[in-house]
Amino acid sequence: MNFTDCFKTSPALLMEGALGERLKREYHLKIDGPVAMAGLVYTAPGRHALKKLWEDYAGIAADFRLPFLATTPTRRVNRERLPLSGRSPSIVRDNMEFLRTVRQDRPHMYIGGLLGCQGDAYTGAGCLSLEDSRKFHSWEATLFADACPDFLYAALMPTLPEAAGMALALQETKIPYLISFTILKNGCLVDGTPISEAIRFIDETVHTPPVCYMTNCIHPDLVYEALSQPFNRTDAVQRRFLGIQANTSALSYAELDHARDLKTSDPEELADAIARLRDLVPIKIFGGCCGTDDRHMRKIAEKILYL
Repeated sequence: MNFTDCFKTSPALLMEGALGERLKREYHLKIDGPVAMAGLVYTAPGRHALKKLWEDYAGIAADFRLPFLATTPTRRVNRERLPLSGRSPSIVRDNMEFLRTVRQDRPHMYIGGLLGCQGDAYTGAGCLSLEDSRKFHSWEATLFADACPDFLYAALMPTLPEAAGMALALQETKIPYLISFTILKNGCLVDGTPISEAIRFIDETVHTPPVCYMTNCIHPDLVYEALSQPFNRTDAVQRRFLGIQANTSALSYAELDHARDLKTSDPEELADAIARLRDLVPIKIFGGCCGTDDRHMRKIAEKILYL
């Protein structure tokens, strides 16, 4: 079954939990440089750690008979950053091929190519206009298309113009794609665009809309507050905003960015918060972000079976 059919027919899909924080804290790997985690596939410790994390998350999905989504750690790979890293454009294919080795004998695992904004994902500084975004992101979109992922995933998109330009670039690949916004509890993207307006604009701008919209790197209680805003209580939000990769902390982006220690919470509490969010909108993709580990993802998987 292809990704689109799986999304349409499955009541719930489990997405991976945190990678970056766990790679640094549990495996003591150094993650820096222009392309961040994408270079880990070229080292034995990096490959070992990534494989172990993905296998553990995939195992949780299998235990609960849920489709599993994993994405390449390539959010920082773009035509501006890659030359600064000294790496070849083959880094996209190399990451995809490595993820395929994890998928072996897992028919319900779907692998995605991860892309990100050109500017700051949490403040919107340096983000692109719609047309500049389309031109800029077409480069890595083409690389991903050549690597044949099951889906493409644009994560942490803080501004509507760059998100819309990204959607225009991704639709040209003919590969199903997801757009995930960086949102605030006031119900808007970081640039002040209401979530409902962002969904409407992108759906009307592209000829092949995203499979759905979602958010990541945010606590579900903040998403609940955002989607409870009257201007987001729309049919489009109900039909199209269908996923979350949740933080375990309800602190703001600014607070988390300046925190010296990992902010986390009890797995049961996070799963309960996601269940509460599911009462508001029909979320289908459930994943983890900062602070999550196997314990959180297992509780989330357990909880969503009863939603």
